[in-house]
Amino acid sequence: MIYIVDFGSQVTQLIARRVRENSVYCEIVSNKNLLNKIKDIKPTGIIFSGGPASVHKSRTPKINQKIFSLNIPILGICYGMQLIVHQLGGKVEISNIREFGKTLITHTNKSKLFQNVKLLNNQHYVWMSHGDKAIKLPNDFKTIAKSKNSKFAGIENKKLKIYGLQFHPEVIHTHQGEIIIKNFIVNICKSKPTWSMQNYLKTQVAKIKIKVQKNQVICGLSGGVDSMVTAAIISKAIDKQLTCIYVDTGLMRLNETKEVQNLFKKHFKSRLITVNAKNKFFNSLRGISDPEKKRKIIGNLFIKIFNTESKKISKAKFLAQGTIYPDIIESKSFHGGPTSVIKSHHNVGGLPKEMQLELVEPLQELFKDEVRSLGQELKLPKEFIQRHPFPGPGMGIRVLGDVTKEKVQILQQADKIYIDEIKAANLYNEIWQAFTVLLPVRTVGVMGDQRSYEFVCGLRAVTSVDGMTADFYPFSAQFLSIVSTRIINEVKGINRVVYDTTSKPPGTIEWE
Repeated sequence: MIYIVDFGSQVTQLIARRVRENSVYCEIVSNKNLLNKIKDIKPTGIIFSGGPASVHKSRTPKINQKIFSLNIPILGICYGMQLIVHQLGGKVEISNIREFGKTLITHTNKSKLFQNVKLLNNQHYVWMSHGDKAIKLPNDFKTIAKSKNSKFAGIENKKLKIYGLQFHPEVIHTHQGEIIIKNFIVNICKSKPTWSMQNYLKTQVAKIKIKVQKNQVICGLSGGVDSMVTAAIISKAIDKQLTCIYVDTGLMRLNETKEVQNLFKKHFKSRLITVNAKNKFFNSLRGISDPEKKRKIIGNLFIKIFNTESKKISKAKFLAQGTIYPDIIESKSFHGGPTSVIKSHHNVGGLPKEMQLELVEPLQELFKDEVRSLGQELKLPKEFIQRHPFPGPGMGIRVLGDVTKEKVQILQQADKIYIDEIKAANLYNEIWQAFTVLLPVRTVGVMGDQRSYEFVCGLRAVTSVDGMTADFYPFSAQFLSIVSTRIINEVKGINRVVYDTTSKPPGTIEWE
């Protein structure tokens, strides 16, 4: 397997994603006690992630020096490369010119790391994101790539099997980055392709059985892919020991409650409890506009309702949650690393003591597309496995500004029209996520011969591989015209429709 040492990069999990694409098992670990971990289970290779730290400063994360002499192949990415250079006797300094974004690099020497990478004039584009750069290499290292502003964009020491890249091969913006990572894990580390979703399913089922034993588990259903797959895998492991609770927050998609109930009845043997809590959520959100406050109010109330319901279930000891990798990296530092928090997720970060339940999170190491693959292994219906992601706070963060029952109902109708038109155009499976948002502004319009003063509806649709980066979907003008006309004609309360063309980064997929 491969160890990925997390130094706080926002895209550390993408490294894991690229490794798994080659059916090689990997674990993301802290740099703390890494040497002991390696002694317990010797990995076939180690990858150092990027991160926001600088090797010049004190108290920045370091690597035990002995690790460099263990004859285990090492690949350092961005900060990881700078750390290798710094600790092995080279020199890193603050660059006068930062490199951020797409950058052209020139290959200066042949290397196993770049095998089968197609070049034009010995060059190809990569994604840079750094303020420091190496200016002197350690002994016995040579450069294998350079850029306009980085003399050492790629380095290697064949004897020690240590490699470094100033750019990020894990992100899709680096052309042929997946080939570079494959070269490292397959050609250099000699890792074998033994990891599969089938094996993951077997392992998780066994882990759940051992952890839960004869106790009861509660699982929250939201109607999304993550919660459904979570319920399915736990149901497979412990069957009737599982009780699923669907909290109707009033913030779900149109007709969500009926769809969830019908699916559950048809495919699950476990028990389902439906709680009508619409009024509680709308009352709690009254007058609240700040998105972080809304997320926390929704999350806390959700937990409070769960706590009440869990007390009614005898022997309930565990709460199952559909937390996945992107939730974790956007919410908190992974493994104690210095990752910046982007936004909070209400199903990340543990539970309050009064809830008295332990967490079971069988999906927390998976990306969304892997969750879908797991759903296929569990034989869940395609219409649910292929559903676009839906946030835990639901329409509560898609109604921008203060949330009311009336605004949510307006948005639900617009969202249904939008998704129906996407499906009718056979575009649904080409798009990673599509949804509508209701803006907290009103505009003047003309409806018939009457002046209108109503809300603006924003349309969002993105393409993505893993949800960590995304680009807007290029709808035709005709399609957007059809959707806009239908929403304005059929949804009372909206008189203007706009389309969002922001990529991630710099934006996020959701607006709040």
